[in-house]
Amino acid sequence: MQQRDDRIHDYQVYIGGQWGGAASGETFDSLDPYTAKVWARIPRCGAADVDRAVTAARAALDSGPWATMHPTQRGLLLRRLAELIARDADRLALSEVRDNGKLWAEMRGQCGYIPQWFHYFGGLADKIEGAVLPIDKPDMFTYTRHEPVGVVAAITPWNSPLLLLTWKMAPALAAGCTMVIKPSEFTSASTLDLMRLVEEAGFPPGVVNVVTGFGPEAGAALTAHPGVDKIAFTGGEGSGRAIAKTAADTFKRLTLELGGKSAQVIFEDAVLDNAVRGVVSGIFAASGQTCIAGSRVIVHESLHDAFVEKFVALARTARMGDPLDPATQVGPVTTPPQYRRILDCIAMARQGGATCAMGGEPAKRPECGDGWFIEPTVFTGVTNDMAIAQTEVFGPVLSVISFRDEDEAWRLANDTPYGLAAGVWTQDQRRMFTAAKKLRAGMIWTNCYRTVSYMSPFGGFKSSGMGRESGQEAIRDYLETKAVWMDYGAEQANPFVLR
Repeated sequence: MQQRDDRIHDYQVYIGGQWGGAASGETFDSLDPYTAKVWARIPRCGAADVDRAVTAARAALDSGPWATMHPTQRGLLLRRLAELIARDADRLALSEVRDNGKLWAEMRGQCGYIPQWFHYFGGLADKIEGAVLPIDKPDMFTYTRHEPVGVVAAITPWNSPLLLLTWKMAPALAAGCTMVIKPSEFTSASTLDLMRLVEEAGFPPGVVNVVTGFGPEAGAALTAHPGVDKIAFTGGEGSGRAIAKTAADTFKRLTLELGGKSAQVIFEDAVLDNAVRGVVSGIFAASGQTCIAGSRVIVHESLHDAFVEKFVALARTARMGDPLDPATQVGPVTTPPQYRRILDCIAMARQGGATCAMGGEPAKRPECGDGWFIEPTVFTGVTNDMAIAQTEVFGPVLSVISFRDEDEAWRLANDTPYGLAAGVWTQDQRRMFTAAKKLRAGMIWTNCYRTVSYMSPFGGFKSSGMGRESGQEAIRDYLETKAVWMDYGAEQANPFVLR
């Protein structure tokens, strides 16, 4: 078992290849969600720091080694970074657990898997190909080329800081962009630890920069900065909407990965024990603090009671406690504001008429220490028009809704403002393919849930955002396409007529 220490770790930001504090000299505390104690101090950056970071990123993009580096060389740097992350995965995972309270088993697994994104996009870096167009004009040679979109502002959330940063960083760097990263104020430490490896890997100064601090100060200055060409954001719908409005002023490109209220649809022919385990994974893993949480179970009325009985019985066995203990299965909520919000949503569900079949209160078990724990919670008697069925809780709270026939199942599953993910549990192959067509979500899992890969695009429909991360599609969002025309004819055509 990994051990936490009582020291308070002092961090610095990384701008233009240099380590230092915020221009103001101010810092803020980062709390360990299990102990509720300060474990790190982080620089509190503001507009001056953001301007310095964007200036460094722009200089690296326009001149210097990165600007002239061959794509194959960029790929080699990405693969070198992958090897360093694999080497230091334990240390990075420990920072993640201290900062966000998620399980050691999950964070160590993520940190061990993150190198695959850098290997994958490192290999893709020199395979960004244009095309020769069989153009319909005589004596004309026309082709396309792809160029980096420019300086990318990457804004990451607190639930999986390094993984969700990697989904932005690997394709952006493979495309030749430079970056300014602003992690959540609740979980900045692991991103700063990663920058030590970026430096060791040999990335030129200014290619990757980090500013830390609060949204109204550092975040707002970054999204509004005229030197930023693209914003890649993962977070809540409200923040995403505000960022989109700011980006519109200067027509910044956007990738937004926002919230979800994902359905897990259980049909009457499902293998019920597998569905129960899949739903547990979808809502109680990571304490429900994931955008793809399967927070709505839409179960056939013939299975409703059996499902609830089996689900509650399994969920009650979940071990809560220290996230560094490999035996722990449910850890704390990451932040005090989120802890209070989840409890407010639970109260809202009760007031709306839902029945609490399990949990519904703070966890006061001795093994939970002084952290922010909430008992895994299940509500039955939920209808899809209730607030608890429409609101993203981002916590360990499940709503169970029954349906009569297939058409009703698809209608209920799609009846939210979101469209990030969906799960389907059935043995009927026709229904599997029908689900892929009928469900309005960016990712459809059948007889599985909460599975991701560097090879597969990740992103949603509707209020769940725009653009895709991971897979070959991700790199397109970090490129601009240029059409090049070359006239090799003997003489010019009529200059007053569009050719």
